[in-house]
Amino acid sequence: MLRMKGFTTKVLHTRYPKKDVHGALRPPLYDSVAFEFENASAIQQAFEGKLPAHTYSRISNPTVEDFETKMRALCDARGVIAVSSGMAAITNVMLALCSAGSNIVSSRHLFGNTVSLFEKTLGDWGLEVRYADMNNPGSIESMIDEHTRAVYLESITNPQLEVADIAMVSRCAEKAGVPLVLDGTLTTPYLFRSRDYNVAVEVISTTKYISGGATGVGGVIIDNGLFDWSASAKISPFIDRYGPFAFLAKLRREVFRNCGSCMAPHHAWMNTLGLETLALRIRQSCDNAREIARFLAEQPKVKAVNYPGLPESGSHAIAAAQFKKGYGGLLAFELENKDQCFRFIDSLGIIRNATNLNDNKSLIIHPASTIFGEYSDEERHGMDISDNMLRLSVGIEDREDLLDDLQKGLENI
Repeated sequence: MLRMKGFTTKVLHTRYPKKDVHGALRPPLYDSVAFEFENASAIQQAFEGKLPAHTYSRISNPTVEDFETKMRALCDARGVIAVSSGMAAITNVMLALCSAGSNIVSSRHLFGNTVSLFEKTLGDWGLEVRYADMNNPGSIESMIDEHTRAVYLESITNPQLEVADIAMVSRCAEKAGVPLVLDGTLTTPYLFRSRDYNVAVEVISTTKYISGGATGVGGVIIDNGLFDWSASAKISPFIDRYGPFAFLAKLRREVFRNCGSCMAPHHAWMNTLGLETLALRIRQSCDNAREIARFLAEQPKVKAVNYPGLPESGSHAIAAAQFKKGYGGLLAFELENKDQCFRFIDSLGIIRNATNLNDNKSLIIHPASTIFGEYSDEERHGMDISDNMLRLSVGIEDREDLLDDLQKGLENI
């Protein structure tokens, strides 16, 4: 077995489980639904889980497996399941862990669709969401009871840019015997190794940084192998047969399979390509974001700038301790009012008005009227989404061009 320490080295040289018959350095794209077996006995063993083989691409696929293998190596995880989107990753985890009458403890600072999933879709199904201050251990512990099935938070919240002390949150979860589930979309395994902070499960939207420029929608569920699943009411029945792989088995052989939230082989192939340049792109994005945050902080027309990499940020100290390689490519800033925000967006040329994050291109959006548009003014206020806030996802363009574009935007408000 190769001994590899570096992030990109692992991406490039973690081998596909089976050698290609032609010796191809890059495993081919298996854009196939079904797979043939030599005899009836072999396909029976495959369905029973006794023979490691692919039967149907909704359940598993060679190209998707290649992507999962590389992600598992990068995270030093017990196992990884690739799914159709980041929201599919969150949904599958919650369906696997929770049932009607149970609750999760989370922060009010979450991505808008995640809030909608928890409060509306899963709320109608019988899930209760309890919101705690993720910087206050007393607040977290007071929310947890015998019906709590997970503590959930984002490594960097979107778009509030709050950073919690994840080690502290994990201690609260561990003390209560519940898994900590972390959305690591804005950090990825390059900026933050969730395993080192005792995170039980990490979910990531690979559509963002990992895909390599918004080339394929996807998500991953990462079991770090740290949680004793016998403590989980819905996972413990799988312990006798699957042991420490019980959570992954619950997903693979029931929830993930039955929900049909599989990653498309082509998207898996594109995500695997994106992994190869992930470290290079994140470094450029983080460097650009830091300098742009400094630039905006000096502009009289900008009322406030929020970026964990700025020393004046309330999250800077804990972010500096947790994210050794950079603070991410997302920042938020405030102008005078909504009208100024719209005029600023409409004056930009290089920075695009679009809703994705961590594309190679820089993207800007007005959160209150878009991704949080379904919520009332009171609800948005409770989530710290103001009408004069702009969210900027900084890409990998040449920095001077981005600064010139921002200057032009400010001159036109």
